[in-house]
Amino acid sequence: MLDRERLRRLFDLTSEVYDDHGGSFPLDPYPTFHVRRESGPVHRGTVHEHLGFEGNPSFQGLPFPLRPHFSAYDWETCSRVFRDDAFITNPEPLEGEARLPDAAILFMDGKRHRSYRALVQPSFVPAKAVWWLERWIHSMVHTLIDGFERIGRADLNIDFCAPIPLLTITSSFGVDVEQALDIRAAVIRDNSPGTMYDILAPIIAARRLKPADDLISVLVDAEITDEDGVRHRLDNDEIFGFAFLLLAAGSGTTWKQMGIALLALLRNPDQMAAVREDRTLLKPAIEEALRWTPTDPVFARFASRDVVLGGVEVPAGAVVHVCLAAANRDPSRWERPDEYDLFRPLQSHLAFGSGPHMCLGMHVARTELTTAIGALLDRLPNLRLDPDAQQPSIVGLYERGPTTVPVRFG
Repeated sequence: MLDRERLRRLFDLTSEVYDDHGGSFPLDPYPTFHVRRESGPVHRGTVHEHLGFEGNPSFQGLPFPLRPHFSAYDWETCSRVFRDDAFITNPEPLEGEARLPDAAILFMDGKRHRSYRALVQPSFVPAKAVWWLERWIHSMVHTLIDGFERIGRADLNIDFCAPIPLLTITSSFGVDVEQALDIRAAVIRDNSPGTMYDILAPIIAARRLKPADDLISVLVDAEITDEDGVRHRLDNDEIFGFAFLLLAAGSGTTWKQMGIALLALLRNPDQMAAVREDRTLLKPAIEEALRWTPTDPVFARFASRDVVLGGVEVPAGAVVHVCLAAANRDPSRWERPDEYDLFRPLQSHLAFGSGPHMCLGMHVARTELTTAIGALLDRLPNLRLDPDAQQPSIVGLYERGPTTVPVRFG
């Protein structure tokens, strides 16, 4: 049985833990995004400065006070930054700056990034989604529903959405539930892999002796060719780097996106009814939620050379903030972009990024979203927002998600 109160503390978007990312930012950022986009695709400054946020949030590309900052807001420019090799993830540090860690693929570029990504990519391709579904996702989703089905009400944000991606990733490591929560606590407390290191070290040692059908075994068995052409297996630090990235990314995004998708459907009961009647609409419902409100609205890149972007001169070393949330509501690409409408024609969006660093786990995330929402519709008749509960809102600046998803059913 999961400790519900501990889950609430670990996944509360209104807590001070998320304030480093503007977690308590209460305003709808999209009107400002529209104004910025309409007055020009690129503006000097950060997204949070344009929104009037007075804090000093910390995420990839921030704060870097010695560098000039620029923000891109339209579809064309944001797409270019993700794909153009003039924009990189790990720049040469300026005097007084520390180099970004490259122990995981998030902060690697070029050949090194391609080589390391290729090690785990086969475990995250669409065909492999069935492995994740049958090994972990399906049983976990239904076990969670078993916990509240007879009660008639739940906060899906805590009782359902939050545990699914966390336990999917940690189960693929061979980690039990209590250890999974311990790792999550360490990640949000100090972004430190220390607790994970202690928990995973004996698992890695065991898999080196006897592989199993899990992700740690995949990493233990992987080989990489170094710059001298010598092949070697990943050492423990490299395996920890991958594991920490997958946990931080998977457990930190998918649960919020699941809550956003559910909230969009619950607030549009006609569309919810349509999905219940025709499950082929579940895919467009999820893709529309990703377009409409991506949980990570901004990513950073660094200019590797002087470049003109959206008519603005961006010097080498500058930070470029890609506001993919604004790009996903560009009216030149979507009609009525501020509306959630699962019936609109499907078009590619930027919720998972684009280019070489496109989200590694996007197919697993889509499988989790599809399986979870489909199971709720299968098992909870008359699923609806709870009118007596505190009404949810979507909050946050660089990490966005619903404060709660209170529902009734039956």
